[in-house]
Amino acid sequence: MLAVMLVAASPVRAQDHPAEPEGYRTEDYRAPVPTTLAGAQVLTTAEAEAIWREKSGAFVDVLPRAPKPNLPAGTVWRERPHQNIPGSIWLPDTGYGRLAAPTEEYLRRGLARASGDDKAGLLVIYCQENCWMSWNAARRVLSYGYRNVAWYPDGTDGWGRAKLPLAEAEPEPREGEQ
Repeated sequence: MLAVMLVAASPVRAQDHPAEPEGYRTEDYRAPVPTTLAGAQVLTTAEAEAIWREKSGAFVDVLPRAPKPNLPAGTVWRERPHQNIPGSIWLPDTGYGRLAAPTEEYLRRGLARASGDDKAGLLVIYCQENCWMSWNAARRVLSYGYRNVAWYPDGTDGWGRAKLPLAEAEPEPREGEQ
């Protein structure tokens, strides 16, 4: 029993993480992520917390929105509340490997809003731990010409483990939504 506990408590080793792919990850999004992202700073929880406390960067949550189930007519369905880092902008569904044109435009508009239209301003991209959505999104943000991109791979899981505050969030409205 002790051996099992030691294995479970052992730290994740670098060889347990995949290398950066050449393109975007398009499947198996909930899996170990690389420890790097070329062109971006990779943040620990302590570093993300310092940026958050100093208000020196904009936080962008890209966790997908849960799909509405197929329910019988007349059934009331309520989404589960979404928690993220307070002050973040939530741009759901923008971390997939391939984005439809309207979703890509939604991401671009959301980034412009989050950054105050400043491509040199710090953007911290995250979702959950071991989720390729934030890696994909941060890589895409770099491709849009943003020069100060940070990726926080532990996301809300790491934030919560550190007992830092989380806040209920609503998605950034899409064009035509109020």
